[in-house]
Amino acid sequence: MNNVLGVINLVNEKPILKELTQHRCLASVPFGGRYRMIDFTMSNFMNVSVSKVAIFTKDKYRSVMDHLGSGKEWDLDHRSQGLFILPPSHPDEKIKGDLQQFFDHLEFFQRANADTVIIAPGHHICKIDFNEVIKEHESNEADITVLYKDYDGKPMRKPLYHQCSLDINGEVLDIELYTSPNRGDHVCLETYVIGKQLLIDLIKKCVDNEEYDFLKDVVKANLRDLRVQGYEFKGHMPFIHSLETYHTSNMEFLNPEILNTYFYGSWEVFTKIKHEAPTNYAISSEVSNSLIANGCNIEGIVENSIIFRGVQVKKGAVVKNSIIMQRGDIEEGAHIENIITDKQVIITKGQVLKARHQPTVIKKAEVI
Repeated sequence: MNNVLGVINLVNEKPILKELTQHRCLASVPFGGRYRMIDFTMSNFMNVSVSKVAIFTKDKYRSVMDHLGSGKEWDLDHRSQGLFILPPSHPDEKIKGDLQQFFDHLEFFQRANADTVIIAPGHHICKIDFNEVIKEHESNEADITVLYKDYDGKPMRKPLYHQCSLDINGEVLDIELYTSPNRGDHVCLETYVIGKQLLIDLIKKCVDNEEYDFLKDVVKANLRDLRVQGYEFKGHMPFIHSLETYHTSNMEFLNPEILNTYFYGSWEVFTKIKHEAPTNYAISSEVSNSLIANGCNIEGIVENSIIFRGVQVKKGAVVKNSIIMQRGDIEEGAHIENIITDKQVIITKGQVLKARHQPTVIKKAEVI
């Protein structure tokens, strides 16, 4: 797929994870023990050999730049192709929309050696075979292909998702924002396949008309004039729209069937490599149904939890149904349950933290 340009669009991200997105963008939130959310989109591109990827950022993107680096882990550290992180051209001005960002970097699209562009967000946890998507796009002779998935998540009140309406041939009839998705509704994944020249023409046209929203002004506004085809993604993908669903989605990776879906076979999920020693399990440790990354020291009890790199669980400490991010320290006799600790959090000796109805977040580097 050397003639395909991958675009990861972070401009439309919302800080839906509250404390976890206070100092980082949504795409760089840690997930699954050693990954960031953006790793899954990056790996989807790598697994179909997309050799040029652009990241369009909005704000709080330092952690994304630090994590992705040169793109080496995703085989994107090339001289002519590779990884391109494109920040706002006018950081002191309010961004009008993702089309403004695309327009400000229009020369990048024009110079890209590609016929087709895949646009995707950076926070979807899923495995999408874009080879199959492009085959469908071409066989349908579509101008734009919109990926959607039937909703199977928890009830929600905030209007975060758009619903696709399709005809019997799979052509998109309408896309509208709605508040309460029901099970089986076609949720737009804000992932699109479009020809490069058509994209460039539509970007110019929309910005000339002071229209700046890709979904609204490029896709929805042209449903009658262009052939906009739907593509149903049927694989596993959690709908993450709150701290509760973030916690639940991480815990799903304790299910061996779901874990096998992502991490075994020919399809791999890549992340930034950190050379650390294997985790040390002391004689006093008791670990059950948990994911524990490398570089940890486990002396206490860990149950039904996700433990990131370099975490210390001291003797007599208990961690249940929790997510402990990098370099966390759970000291002797501490007991935490249904807790999410951000990076470098210290839970001091003897502290008891239990959340009942929904997980509680401890902010980065706090000492409790």
